[in-house]
Amino acid sequence: MNISEHKLNIIRAVDQLPEESLLELEKLIQTLHPPKQPVSKRQFGCMKGLVISMASDFDAPLIDSKSN
Repeated sequence: MNISEHKLNIIRAVDQLPEESLLELEKLIQTLHPPKQPVSKRQFGCMKGLVISMASDFDAPLIDSKSN
């Protein structure tokens, strides 16, 4: 049995459920696959104050790895 046949069988079974069972099924589906929360837009400056310390040689040039 392929996935399309499984889906069709589920749809047929759901179609025959009484209303109370449909409500329970909807709650179960929401727990298995919760709706995605909307992603909020980032605000300018929201990371301000999170960098506590930085290495003293942060701006120093990088060492060339090719020279031996």
